Amino acid sequence: MKKTIHTLLLGVLFLFLGFVSLANANQPTVYVIPVEKTVERGLAAFIERSVTEAEEANSDLIIFEINTPGGAVDGALEIAKTINESSVETVAFINNQAGSAGAFIALNANEIYMVPNAKMGAAAVIDQEGNAADKKTVSYWNASMREAAELNNRDPIYAEAMADPEIDLPEYKAKEGKILTLTASEAEEVGYTEGIVDDIDQLLVEKGLEGANIVDAEVSVAEKIARFLTHPIVVPILISIGSLGLIVELYSPGFGVPGFMGLGSLLLFFYGSSVAGLAGQGAILLFIAGIILVISEFFVPGGILGTIGLGSIIISLFLASGNIKLMALSIIIALIVSVVGIYILTKVMGKRMNFFKKIILNDSTNTERGYISNKNRLELIGKEGISMTSLRPSGTAIIDEERLDVVTEGSYIDRDKSIRVVKVEGSRIVVREITEK
Repeated sequence: MKKTIHTLLLGVLFLFLGFVSLANANQPTVYVIPVEKTVERGLAAFIERSVTEAEEANSDLIIFEINTPGGAVDGALEIAKTINESSVETVAFINNQAGSAGAFIALNANEIYMVPNAKMGAAAVIDQEGNAADKKTVSYWNASMREAAELNNRDPIYAEAMADPEIDLPEYKAKEGKILTLTASEAEEVGYTEGIVDDIDQLLVEKGLEGANIVDAEVSVAEKIARFLTHPIVVPILISIGSLGLIVELYSPGFGVPGFMGLGSLLLFFYGSSVAGLAGQGAILLFIAGIILVISEFFVPGGILGTIGLGSIIISLFLASGNIKLMALSIIIALIVSVVGIYILTKVMGKRMNFFKKIILNDSTNTERGYISNKNRLELIGKEGISMTSLRPSGTAIIDEERLDVVTEGSYIDRDKSIRVVKVEGSRIVVREITEK
């Protein structure tokens, strides 16, 4: 009897688990991927990983929750490529603002939804100094904005107006010469949003996916670090600290704090670039080879190894950056910082602060400090002799019946002339002609 009851209970349990599994199998899955803060290559790597996970999980929908003022063009283009190549339906949910690169990302999604107070637009391309980019970059970006709008059957004139101030849309722009920014209601009027919703739950209702299993994509610790390290402002700082630290280390005995700071900054740069998918094994190996060659220069003088090593390091930085213009600017800034930093350390702080006196090598090897190339013939000073050859200014003389190589103070002395030793520095014996006895 007990065995029969146990069998029935197990049967009920398995039946219940079967219903739960069937319910979960029929429940739609929605991935929500945040697009926040500055758009850069680190964000692009995170979005690519998240989209891949959504595809492998057979997700029914991917929602990109956008709240960004914009960012780097290269990062936005990478994100757009990932969105367009996705096999899953995509929706851009603008939960506050989609400025500049954010607007471009939104336009590449299959559909766009916005909260009531959201805005999108202001997508003009500017450089690191806040000035308008060059004409080629502007032309390419404008074409990309137009193509993104056309891809999802939107009127491209509004996308172009978001990037080009010369396009006149008086009903939506305060005046000609300003770039376009659309409010949620304006975006709905021109067909740049499928609807205005309060939150993701309402969006899912609009899509007929209420009750869906929502998976929130989270940025890993490594990706957070990579996003910070690949930020357009952080990259020049890392390169500057790296170059300044290594240069200061060249002036310091042994390997100390400046060297570790310099090497650590460059390793952080490569770590961030590697996690962001920018630095491949080739760039990292080239950087390591460059460091080895530069160190080898201390043991094999000549300049060739050091020059090749420095070139390898610079090339590896360009390969790992993913943005040639940004890296070129970073290297220029690093050179300026290094020159100014070395001047301050050696000329100002090196004379006033004991700490810098300890890390900067100020000693010189001269005769006054006891450094000589070989035995110093100080006993010859003041002694007289005869020049065996013409001294032009160097030659041979007999002094105390000893044949010696000598040099004059700069003047010419003929052979068989009386001379006197006036100075001795190691093997260098300086003589002067005796004009009067």
